[in-house]
Amino acid sequence: MANLKEIRGRITSISSTMQITRAMKMVSAAKLKKAQDAIVMLRPYSEKLQEIIQNVNSSSDPDQISVYAQKREVKRILFIAVTSNRGLAGAFNSSIVKELNIQFKNKSQYEVEVLTIGKKAFDAVRKTRQVYSNESAVFDNLNFDTVSHVTEGVMSSFKEGKFDEVYLIYNKFVNAATQEVTAEQLLPISMAEKAEETQVETDYIFEPNRNEILDNLIPKAIKTQVFKAVLDSVASEHGARMTAMHKATDNAQELKNDLVIFYNKARQAAITNEILEIVSGAEALKNS
Repeated sequence: MANLKEIRGRITSISSTMQITRAMKMVSAAKLKKAQDAIVMLRPYSEKLQEIIQNVNSSSDPDQISVYAQKREVKRILFIAVTSNRGLAGAFNSSIVKELNIQFKNKSQYEVEVLTIGKKAFDAVRKTRQVYSNESAVFDNLNFDTVSHVTEGVMSSFKEGKFDEVYLIYNKFVNAATQEVTAEQLLPISMAEKAEETQVETDYIFEPNRNEILDNLIPKAIKTQVFKAVLDSVASEHGARMTAMHKATDNAQELKNDLVIFYNKARQAAITNEILEIVSGAEALKNS
């Protein structure tokens, strides 16, 4: 049985841990609001941009399809895995690594490389997989231009034929307590089939022309899609960390309460033993 000094030390240690977990929870809660607002504002823009591309493409000439929409024989695949640079966020990072391993198994017949955005993904795959690039520094100055620079490199590699397909794997933000692991195809982009004759087509007036509009919109849509994935991941990280630290604080409080009860019982037992020893000594002296 641990002595009273050791129990007091454990209680003090747990109290210090609780202060840290409470502080981390408050920091994540403060950052979550800003991250949530950012992704909520970007989603409608991204969805509308995709809708415009689909509508413009629905009446375009099939022979003039964008290079980023061209499908070819799949030999090489690139996965873009988005995690965080820090841990202590529950299953936030491990769920991405788990999904990545599932994708590796499903695509085992192809040559697979990984572009990591986040140190946790890089540390998980660098010893077992070919890492195309580690872009963990994106989080040091997170903005659209920084993410666009990374996306441009991926687009150039796809255009040059280094990769035949590119997939995004990230945590989609639902709410502070829920994040959905999402795997979606980034390249080649999926274009809607031509509208059926029975459907009513929207009449567009294009200026300067349809192909030039697509050439400008498609790269922007791809960059926006990656930026949205990163913002989703950031919001999900803060939500997951806030939830994890809340649970950690509650668990620490329960453990502290149990130790305090145990300490009080042990202390009371020690006091009782001392009293018994004193009484026994006094009785011994009295009878001698």
